[in-house]
Amino acid sequence: MDAAPDSHQTPLDGGHVNTVVRVGDTVRRTAGPWTPTVHAVLGWARARGAWMVPAPLGVDEQGREMLSWIPGDTGDFPVPEWVWHPRTVQQAGAFLRIWHDATVGFPTEAGPWRMRAHQPAEVICLNDVAPYNMVHAAGRLVGFIDVDMASPGPRVWDLAYLAYRLCSFCSDTPTPGGLDPLRRLDTLLASYGDDAPSRADVLHVMVDRLGELADWTDQHADTSAQPELHAHAEMYRRDARHLPLG
Repeated sequence: MDAAPDSHQTPLDGGHVNTVVRVGDTVRRTAGPWTPTVHAVLGWARARGAWMVPAPLGVDEQGREMLSWIPGDTGDFPVPEWVWHPRTVQQAGAFLRIWHDATVGFPTEAGPWRMRAHQPAEVICLNDVAPYNMVHAAGRLVGFIDVDMASPGPRVWDLAYLAYRLCSFCSDTPTPGGLDPLRRLDTLLASYGDDAPSRADVLHVMVDRLGELADWTDQHADTSAQPELHAHAEMYRRDARHLPLG
């Protein structure tokens, strides 16, 4: 699966964390000590029906992790219209349920993980499932990408961050008029399943999720020499204060 030295490499938007390129039908990303663990859980989950995540393909001659390419468009900025369609909320909730169920039984003591584990360790959380890590093609969602942040945790931990980004609780994402975040959250939870956490549980966990994300972002801003990320951390804390907890 290794690319020849002169293979064409197309840079991809890897955000503020990774360097990412496409080589043919593969994606090459910065690897780390967590990469073997993440590849193991990807293989485990795909073998149990989680078809919406990339296939792990090992590492290349430069030590980068290799993953299968999922064709389509991502919901990165500027946010495309499909992100706000109710069908996207429904499909995202169903996809996350498939992923979670497929990871049940994976050895949670495996590691290292890039992000810390949370209790109860019911499933392997993606920890960064959001529109910018969704792939859309032919009018529907077709995949989740950028799974290197995965680690053990409760289902509600993943649902809280997905709801924050997809249901319009996030203040850095301009949304069309008329969107009701709470109604979108209800749709998300219904698509996840009858045994999904309650709306109130998700919103309260969202506060903790955003607080931890803010702390991690501040630390990453310092270690990566990206001081502009401190503004992101402050946004997470501000958004957490403004959640409709009732």
